[in-house]
Amino acid sequence: QAQLVESGGGSVQAGGSLRLSCELVEYSVYNHCMGWFRQTPEKEREEVATIDALGRTTYGDFVKERFTISRDRSENTVSLQMNSLKPEDTAMYYCARHPRPYCYGSKYSDYVDWGRGTQVTVSS
Repeated sequence: QAQLVESGGGSVQAGGSLRLSCELVEYSVYNHCMGWFRQTPEKEREEVATIDALGRTTYGDFVKERFTISRDRSENTVSLQMNSLKPEDTAMYYCARHPRPYCYGSKYSDYVDWGRGTQVTVSS
């Protein structure tokens, strides 16, 4: 089982930015579909962004070009740059590893390794 360690969460005012980072241990982020998800007590876990082995990305409809997912080979990390944050972006954010290189057709239950999460709080 791989270990994922998220960092970069925090509190920010609406309109601000945060950058989340996820370090993957034992596997390369370039060999797997990697995803960022978020969850609140009131809602089910939802997909924020994914990036596959070929670098193809997908985003949740609510992102609307505000977030960018990327990878770093030297640090073996997957990052999520979040701009123009809104109060409704407040959630616990999780990084996850899929066993396949491609994300197409995947649900969050298909991901096999998860980080512990990092809290993002956006105030109005």
